[in-house]
Amino acid sequence: MENKKVLVTGGAGFIGSNLVKHLIATNNSVTVLDNFISGYRSNLDFFPEVHIVDGDVRDKNAVEEAMHGAEVVFHLAASVGNKRSIDHPILDAEINVIGTLQVLEAARKNGVRKIVTSSSAGIFGELKTIPIKEDHPIEPDSPYGCTKLCEEKLCLSYAKLYALEAVCLRYFNVYGPNQRFDAYGNVIPIFVFKMIRNEPIIIFGDGEQTRDFVHVDDVVQANIKAADSIGINGAFNIASGKRVTINRLVEMITKGDLNKIKIEHGPERAGDVRHSLADLTLAFENIKYSPTVDLEAGIDQYVSWARNAI
Repeated sequence: MENKKVLVTGGAGFIGSNLVKHLIATNNSVTVLDNFISGYRSNLDFFPEVHIVDGDVRDKNAVEEAMHGAEVVFHLAASVGNKRSIDHPILDAEINVIGTLQVLEAARKNGVRKIVTSSSAGIFGELKTIPIKEDHPIEPDSPYGCTKLCEEKLCLSYAKLYALEAVCLRYFNVYGPNQRFDAYGNVIPIFVFKMIRNEPIIIFGDGEQTRDFVHVDDVVQANIKAADSIGINGAFNIASGKRVTINRLVEMITKGDLNKIKIEHGPERAGDVRHSLADLTLAFENIKYSPTVDLEAGIDQYVSWARNAI
């Protein structure tokens, strides 16, 4: 995608800022809408040409200001994570549901061609089949999963009602540069930052639960290919198509030297699934998405970034 006017909600966040970097490199005119509660202004310091609207997706006026003239919208602003949604279910719903409606209404009024929204594998709940396909039963185990499912349904309903195409990308476990430590966040930054700080990590359960980790560069690729797709609406898995145990993940992070980190075990957490693995067939068939980043190489890159970030 080149030479387009685009809006990135949540563009100062982890995934959003990586997407902005790519969009600027390919000569797009980029507006970012962010309230900077979880996003970082420093993530955008290298992109002075970006137009920043300091506002919240729940604020109709801020959304309409940011939306003006956009052809494509990448909707990444969200309250993220199962545990956070369990602790703050009302806030989770306000941001993920009402915020999405404000974005959709502004997109409709402004004649936006395409919205690419960031959904989550959290909509599925405990998996009944492996690998998981898009038509797997949907039984979310947390308010977050419920609000992300609602976000998908809202986007796809607008695509049916109006001249607005919508692609919903169901991210599995995303990691990579600009992902800072967050107690509610992904296990990779939690483990890496604790290792660097010589703090103990907690493995919930026996560590044999599996996850499908996807590098942020592949997520950016998926967003761009979704935006470029013509006549495509739907929801697609975005992952690596491979799974690893949490115990093996720790070995990768420590390069096999478990003496680098103190490991503690805690009880399994409510809302966490036991296993996770994506089937990527539909994503390839519809938007030509195919992951490229190897997990071990991606972790090495992330550890190097994290050491410089502290």
